Amino acid sequence: MRTRSLDDGASNQPSAEIGQRDRDVLDMVAEAIQAKSIHLAFQPVVLANDTRRLAFFESLIRIRDPGGRTIPAKDFMENVEHCELGRLIDCLSLAAGLRALAQHPTLRLAINMSALSVGYPDWLETLDTGIGQAPDISERLIIEITEHSVIAEPESVGAFMQELHSLGICFAMDDFGAGQTSLRHLRDLEFDVLKIDGAFTKGIHGDPDNQALTSALHEIGRHFGMLTVAENVEAAADAAWLADAGIDCLQGFYFGAPSLSPDWSDSSNLGATG
Repeated sequence: MRTRSLDDGASNQPSAEIGQRDRDVLDMVAEAIQAKSIHLAFQPVVLANDTRRLAFFESLIRIRDPGGRTIPAKDFMENVEHCELGRLIDCLSLAAGLRALAQHPTLRLAINMSALSVGYPDWLETLDTGIGQAPDISERLIIEITEHSVIAEPESVGAFMQELHSLGICFAMDDFGAGQTSLRHLRDLEFDVLKIDGAFTKGIHGDPDNQALTSALHEIGRHFGMLTVAENVEAAADAAWLADAGIDCLQGFYFGAPSLSPDWSDSSNLGATG
C-alpha cells in the first residue's frame, strides 16, 4: 500500500503551510483513534489463472473524520508512520484483522504494518491475544510490510519474521520495485509473497518497458520461492497479460475496490499461499 502526503504538490508550498497541514493530519488521526473511528476496508486478491477464485483479502486501514468522510491510509500514514500514532494505527489494524479472521474461519487475510512496529510491545500483545483465542488464525494470517519500511529495519525485521514464521504466519513484501531493497535482503528475509508495485503493472499490456521490468521482478520472486501478486490491476487487457506472464495473483479495482462490508461468500476458495 503506497503512502504519500495529502497533496502531491506539497513541495511547492511554503514550509509553514506544510507544517500546519502535517499537524492537522496528526490531529485528525489522534482524534479518530480517541473516538474509535478506525475501520478496515478489505480488497480481494484473486488467482491469475482463475480470477473467479480468491487467494486472500488485504485489509486496509481507514479513519472517519468528524465530517463523516472516510479517509484512506495513503492520506495520513506517511505523516504518522514515524511517530507513536503509527504504532497505535498498526495495533488497531492488527486487532481488527484478527477479529475478522476469528469471525470467518475460512478467511485468509493480509494485514499491513510498518517495520517500525517490529518489537512494539502492544502489537505483540495484540497478536498473542488473538492467536490465544483462536490458534488457527496464525496459519491464515499474512503480514504485509512495505519495501521502503524493510530497508529501514532489515535486521530487526529478519528476527521478527523468523519468530512469527515458526507460528505459521506468512509475510508479504508490499510495493516491491518501488524502493531499494537489495537482493541480499530479499534472500535473507525469506518473504512468502512478493507484491509487485502498481507503477509497473498499471497499463502494462501496452508498455514494453514495464513488461520487461515486471517479468524480471516475477522471476526474482519465483527464484526465491515466493508467490507473486500484481498490484493496481484496473483493466482486462492488463490482467490477461499478467496471467500469461505467469504472475500468480492479481489485485486491483478491476476485481474489486476496498470495501468496508466485503462479500466473504467465496472465502472457501482461499488458500493460494499455503
